[in-house]
Amino acid sequence: MMFCPKCKGLMYPQKDQSVCKKCGYTEKKKKAMVVVSKRKTKEMTVIENKEATNVLPKTKVVCPKCAHNEAYWILRQMRGSDEPESRFYTCTSCGYKWRED
Repeated sequence: MMFCPKCKGLMYPQKDQSVCKKCGYTEKKKKAMVVVSKRKTKEMTVIENKEATNVLPKTKVVCPKCAHNEAYWILRQMRGSDEPESRFYTCTSCGYKWRED
């Protein structure tokens, strides 16, 4: 992106020149313009084996698949920050995963 040297407005491409829509300043286009976008990466923890899940908190809740009464749980923000987070359960017996209604 290029900015107008007169009014500091944004310059827009038109044929072989750049034009400021704010003050009307025009300038011939430069040879090449490169725009680089830097994306932030997020860290994610992957639990690969069942024995490692014992670090998660447990609660007394009935599994809809096997009727076992204990499950691990985690909270995730699924929507906007003004909405409540969602609770996800994983049965300690059969490994079935479900979301709290």
